[in-house]
Amino acid sequence: MEYIKTAIQGVFVIEPRVFNDARGYFMEAWKKAEFEEHVGHVEFIQDNESKSGYGVLRGLHYQKGELSQSKLVRVIKGKVLDVAVDIRKSSPTFGQHVMVELSEENKRQFFIPRGFAHGFLVLSEEAVFTYKVDNPYAPQAEAGIRFDDPEIGIDWPIDSKDMLLSDKDLKQPLLREAELFE
Repeated sequence: MEYIKTAIQGVFVIEPRVFNDARGYFMEAWKKAEFEEHVGHVEFIQDNESKSGYGVLRGLHYQKGELSQSKLVRVIKGKVLDVAVDIRKSSPTFGQHVMVELSEENKRQFFIPRGFAHGFLVLSEEAVFTYKVDNPYAPQAEAGIRFDDPEIGIDWPIDSKDMLLSDKDLKQPLLREAELFE
């Protein structure tokens, strides 16, 4: 696998080696020793999966405090635009974001460490999205930031009127009003 550093320290795009032949393909999706060599130690404890249709935007989500989560995300079917926003107040890249297209074709993965808000927008008719986390879901610690916060300035490729968001995501605070990491 190739571990590609992004403009924000600690956030990686991971491109697996894919072996194609007449039967289909084979790839290693995750290899602990290799991951730790490039990214560092992360104790993943759970895998999650979601299925969404075109225009669904999930995010920007995170968990606060000791219950925060690192995520290793990828798309099994379809295509999404995935975004990580640095919400660590002491970070030199605070408020900045990294975007990456994840798809069943490119088989890229995206590592998002603790201290980031995360979201994705489905660009295909349907997308199956899977991710590893290093802390379980904790409703008492969940938080979010508005997907269209002008201070963050994410350039979503679909007009917001054509997006499908949860009521919860439509009511998230702006970055300047959110509970953030130090």
